[in-house]
Amino acid sequence: MKKKIILLLTTILACINLYSQDNYAFFGSYNWDKTTNGIYVYQLDTINGRLKKITTVKNITNPSFLTLSPNGKYVYACNESKTPNAGRVSSFEFNPEKKTLTFMNSQRSGSENPVYLTVHKNGKWLINGNYTEGSVSVYPIAEDGKIEPIAQNFQYTEGSVDPKRQDRSHIHSTVFSPNYDYIFFPDLGADKIRCYQFDANQSQPLQTAENPFAKAPLESGPRHFTFHPNGKFGYCIEELSGTISVYKYENGNLDPLQRINTHPESLKSGFESSDIHISPDGKFLYASNRGQENNIAIFSIAEDGTLKTIGYQSTLGEHPRVFALNPSGSFLIATNTGNGNVIVFKRDKETGLLEKVGKKIKIRNVSCVQIKRY
Repeated sequence: MKKKIILLLTTILACINLYSQDNYAFFGSYNWDKTTNGIYVYQLDTINGRLKKITTVKNITNPSFLTLSPNGKYVYACNESKTPNAGRVSSFEFNPEKKTLTFMNSQRSGSENPVYLTVHKNGKWLINGNYTEGSVSVYPIAEDGKIEPIAQNFQYTEGSVDPKRQDRSHIHSTVFSPNYDYIFFPDLGADKIRCYQFDANQSQPLQTAENPFAKAPLESGPRHFTFHPNGKFGYCIEELSGTISVYKYENGNLDPLQRINTHPESLKSGFESSDIHISPDGKFLYASNRGQENNIAIFSIAEDGTLKTIGYQSTLGEHPRVFALNPSGSFLIATNTGNGNVIVFKRDKETGLLEKVGKKIKIRNVSCVQIKRY
């Protein structure tokens, strides 16, 4: 009997320990004023989905997009500015024990309006995409997490068919391949997904790829991109057309497989599709729509990588620019930039559907969320 009780207690303690793992949510915003908070850190309760504020950071302008180092020790921010040559990228050190986020340094973004950052799996390279002038910058990361001066910068000029939105190149994200040997740059302005080989051992790691870009449909506006956990498929959300293009992926090559709307057939214009993520189990894909919809489109993923629409979930706010799933895939957090609220949804792992939990959080002009388990 005692052995059974001990076994039961051990199991309960293991479950408590599992659920007590610290999930931290990092929020970026358009603060437009260095004297106001720009970055917010919350702790996510992985049982009930509640958010508890941990710390905030001032004296940083428009940290509109964030990314974390693989070990979670460092946070990197785009300091978005619509002033020529004023954009920067910044580094911060996060201490989960002391619950502090401390500014370390910043570098010029290499162009105007940095909007997306990603870090190589070895933690030694940071890649930034600049939207307005259409360029990509590559930075070495020092041992202490600080960003070193630009090692490479590529400028693009060609646009596409929409004179208002595609007058020139607009890089909107920078995404590594599953093996980190290639990197992809969806170019909203040129209707292309640009591609480079990535050699992390070189002082200039971006190398010309055999296929330097994949053509996207005209006037689609490729924005964000993600790979399936199995590494065989890529998914690009297209802002201007409100669609997702599905690709077969192998060795730097993207072969078109499917194209599907992120919205109901009844909606004919005003698309502003934004962000895209896949559940950790690879069974469901989620895509955010702004504009007239303000929702998350939910898709099931078949074994061949194709998508099937299964529903839509309102984000209960306006202009959901970026959202994120926590590492276990139990929760989805949406940021509504338009009315400055953050909503946590519980995710049904069997159906893929979402249900609001907890209380909404108010963060003025919130624009981004990243979640990390420590």
